[in-house]
Amino acid sequence: MNIHEFQGKEILNSFGVTIQRGIVAQTADEAVEAAKKLNEQTGTEWWVVKAQVHAGGRGKGGGVKLAKSLDEVRAHADAIIGMDLVTPQTSAEGKRVHQVLIAEDVYYPGETETNEIYMSVLLDRATGRNMIMYSTEGGMDIEQVAEETPDRIFTEEIDPKTGLMPFQARKIAFNLGMEGAAFKEMTKFVTALYRAYVNSDSSLFEINPVLKTSDNKVLAVDAKVALDDNALYRHKDYAEMRDTREEDPTEVEAGEAGLNFVKLDGNVGCMVNGAGLAMATMDIIKQAGGNPANFLDVGGTADAKRVETAFRIILKDPGVKAILVNIFGGIVRCDRVAQGVVDAYQNIGNIDVPIIVRLQGTNAVEAKKLIDDSGLEVLSAIMLQEAADKVQEVLA
Repeated sequence: MNIHEFQGKEILNSFGVTIQRGIVAQTADEAVEAAKKLNEQTGTEWWVVKAQVHAGGRGKGGGVKLAKSLDEVRAHADAIIGMDLVTPQTSAEGKRVHQVLIAEDVYYPGETETNEIYMSVLLDRATGRNMIMYSTEGGMDIEQVAEETPDRIFTEEIDPKTGLMPFQARKIAFNLGMEGAAFKEMTKFVTALYRAYVNSDSSLFEINPVLKTSDNKVLAVDAKVALDDNALYRHKDYAEMRDTREEDPTEVEAGEAGLNFVKLDGNVGCMVNGAGLAMATMDIIKQAGGNPANFLDVGGTADAKRVETAFRIILKDPGVKAILVNIFGGIVRCDRVAQGVVDAYQNIGNIDVPIIVRLQGTNAVEAKKLIDDSGLEVLSAIMLQEAADKVQEVLA
């Protein structure tokens, strides 16, 4: 689950990570009040107005502005709230901004000794261990740094038996060129950051940039945080941070219906039971010359109503030119799925895309009879390759 910058900073701060302080605002009036409050708390006379959306590169799209007066705070907030922010990480339509973070300006006027650092904590899937990735080239896209100056990217692998060791935090500070008080502050920052990552059950903490000021303060100016959905039952307060406005509406609807659904950019809708079979189905669609339009696992307890809901969600995608239903009946009964297909066809009406249905396993014979007797224009298949061939035919 992705969360907003201001929420990520709240988590970081709760574990002792020094952050750029800020207050979230929903309107221009609230933004001005937030700026006044920050002035009282921190003494800052300049503020940063930052769009709060689940996407990076906000500054490039005009979603981050420096304000040197309360009038500028109001003007920037008024311009950003409600805009469709387009960044390298959004679609061409962009993301609607519903709120902004009014943050203290932590860059001192005339500053010449400021260091911007990239730092992230994530799982290295190749080794199954957590690692800290860091670079002196903060403020830039890490992909660009990796391509142009790979020697400036460092990684530190963490042994799960011991966790982050003090010598590793010192090594990171040394590789970043820290000395004296800054060295001590960076080791404290790294230690607290890793503690926040582990104890919040996150899958990613990315801070870009981490700022080292001329008076040797080290703080998180940004925060991109992804929480592990499977661990949210341990963090009820984090679960409440979910902002469904930032998610694909069809994925939200599918989740509420108990469906595992991920929207893709293909032309063949998939409805399958079981993640493994879903992946195999997507592969065979590719081999047949099509592209999966979604990943959709109806689960092992699918009934007619859930299947109908799944159909409705798939058909909301205008790019879908065919639907492949591939069910292996083990726990789920094939006749229930077949009844769902028939109900969906009758209740939705005007389904103008070909539907290929492959049902194998429990009550498969009864399921095929249900579909054949329905009089609907549904293509049935027995073998998976046969289903793929029919997909190829309807797309031709």
